[in-house]
Amino acid sequence: MSAPTCPYAMDPSGRDIQGEAALLRERGPVTQVELPGGVVVWAVTDTATIKSLLTDPRVSRDTYQHWPAWENGEGELAQTWPLAMWVADRNMITAYGAEHSRLRKLVAKAFTARRTAALRPRVEAITAALLDAIAAKGQEGPVDLREEFAYGLPTQVISELLGIPDRMRDELLGIIGAWMTNQVSAEEVAGYERRVYELLAELVALKRTEPGDDLISALITVRDDENGSGLTERELVDTILLTFTAGHETTANLIDQAIHILLTHPDQLALVREGKATWEDVVEESIRLEAPFANLPLRYAVEDIQVGEVTIAKGDALIISFAAAGRDSLVHGDTADRFDVTRATRRDHIGFGHGVHYCLGAPLARLEASVALPALFARFPEMSFAKPAEELLPLESFVSNGHRELPVRIGTPVAV
Repeated sequence: MSAPTCPYAMDPSGRDIQGEAALLRERGPVTQVELPGGVVVWAVTDTATIKSLLTDPRVSRDTYQHWPAWENGEGELAQTWPLAMWVADRNMITAYGAEHSRLRKLVAKAFTARRTAALRPRVEAITAALLDAIAAKGQEGPVDLREEFAYGLPTQVISELLGIPDRMRDELLGIIGAWMTNQVSAEEVAGYERRVYELLAELVALKRTEPGDDLISALITVRDDENGSGLTERELVDTILLTFTAGHETTANLIDQAIHILLTHPDQLALVREGKATWEDVVEESIRLEAPFANLPLRYAVEDIQVGEVTIAKGDALIISFAAAGRDSLVHGDTADRFDVTRATRRDHIGFGHGVHYCLGAPLARLEASVALPALFARFPEMSFAKPAEELLPLESFVSNGHRELPVRIGTPVAV
């Protein structure tokens, strides 16, 4: 099926991410869409096509090298586009080829299977403390599980892993949260960008004088290595920003969506409680059904790429629709829109990416969710929404896929 020549205007508010994803799938595996600011790109919606393109050396994430419209960060688009922050960074996620390998290798040491497994006791301790706080607050009325739990756990875990002081964490989170909404103007984005880099410069200076046993201190050591084989100062700062952002936003959305799904699918929750499915099954099926990042900008064609009858021209930009791929009927059958913890293809998703840019933090996100969810539902077995589920609003974003709040009544907690 060829892509329609009239671009579909994406809704930046994210009011109906899955409805929009279904519409894009109907238009074909590769179809033109218009992003905020009038930027026209190709949306990729089909799992097989996404996998093919994400492993194709002719597809790059280097905005400066491979997107002519960016004009090396000096043109009008770079100065005025509301989504510029998604493509302007210089870190492993926006690098290409050998540069990507170099940058990824420096961060990967913090996310090995062994180091991730070693974090379990700390994740369990943070989870227990959050549940204690929720139990106390819940005696007075509804509790927002998005803020107090789904968001609270990963923000604390990644802050400790990186070594971000509490006094800086809240302001950084506030800026990143505003970015994620896709509802800020170019002027506001510029102001947020200035402030976030001021904070990160202050943080790096602090860690240079007071290093600790954390990832930022380790990255600074690499940056300041006398042989110059490490990071540039811009790469150092942008790597910190990337790791902090990706290290909490995706996990918060995963836990958020899993809670929402289980409370609206009591039959599926019963299967888990009866031992007919595992909490790991819940995690994977939740990622599949509601990708933590629904649409991720941008990638670029290094040369002309033919996809069926569609030609993606050299220099064209692409956005990957992980939301559309998660419900791909060619992979998951006619029930792809249904949550099913026993689904044979529950692990056959690309919710954390694919290829060389596969999310380094995916094992940590899975660990946090697989610890948090059973602990939450065991502690509060009578938990229910404090307002109708259909009234819960999504985040104002077509990228970040979660809810603005998850107000619940916790019922009678189980003693611990």
